[in-house]
Amino acid sequence: MWKSPLKMRLNRGSACFRVRSITMLLSPKDGERGISMMHAEENWRELEQRISAKVKLGKRPVAVAFLDAAPAGILKFEGTEPSGCSFWRLAAQGRVFYTVPENHFNCAVGAYTHNIALSPEREKETEQTLKMMFELGYVKPEEVPQIPRLSKAPAAIVYAPLSDAPVAPDAVLFACKPSAAMLLNEAANRAGVASGAPALGRPTCMALPASLQNGAILSLGCMGNRVYTGLGEDEMYFVLRGKDLSAVADALDIVTSANAALNEYASGRRQRLATI
Repeated sequence: MWKSPLKMRLNRGSACFRVRSITMLLSPKDGERGISMMHAEENWRELEQRISAKVKLGKRPVAVAFLDAAPAGILKFEGTEPSGCSFWRLAAQGRVFYTVPENHFNCAVGAYTHNIALSPEREKETEQTLKMMFELGYVKPEEVPQIPRLSKAPAAIVYAPLSDAPVAPDAVLFACKPSAAMLLNEAANRAGVASGAPALGRPTCMALPASLQNGAILSLGCMGNRVYTGLGEDEMYFVLRGKDLSAVADALDIVTSANAALNEYASGRRQRLATI
């Protein structure tokens, strides 16, 4: 069920991940993970292949992990981007890297959803950005507190194509056409990991914290995201928690088979019964 975004919590309790040749124990005190963990037990490459075989995807799924410390052995992002969602575009193109909070300062809205504190100078830019959005009628002031946020600021964020994920992802983003989003959403429902929320709108980046707290989310995107990521007019997002990926992939086997049968059934009925 959809829960209030104001009650967001990220569960960072004890967990044990098996890594090909080692086991890494995660402490409930610091919640740090992914520092020396290069491949979790899940086979992310296999999961991407399984899902891509069942659902038509125009872009590679993007794995996102929020860490409490900078990871070793992963390239640190160098350069600038206009928004946090711009990093989705780079990961979908095949890049594997991590960002630090300062890399997100160019996007006031993205920094807000990721609970990243801006410098005093950048806070003034945030006020100016919000003022412009209010004046345009793009968003109402009373809507801002309702926007989902991460419960705490990450020290580092890892982005990668799903199959190349160097750490277990907290969330996985699928940029796809509505027909593919339909299948993924039906699979999430069958697997019992859907949020039950209506499709989200602007800002697109709030789909990440919303999914972490509530389950699989559909997002229609927003204008900024479409410009910064190149998301097509005929595309949208499906976002789910990394821990739910395997269950959704399993459910897709049944969902796609059922839809193929229903396609044939409905096509036959249309041919027989449609008169116009």
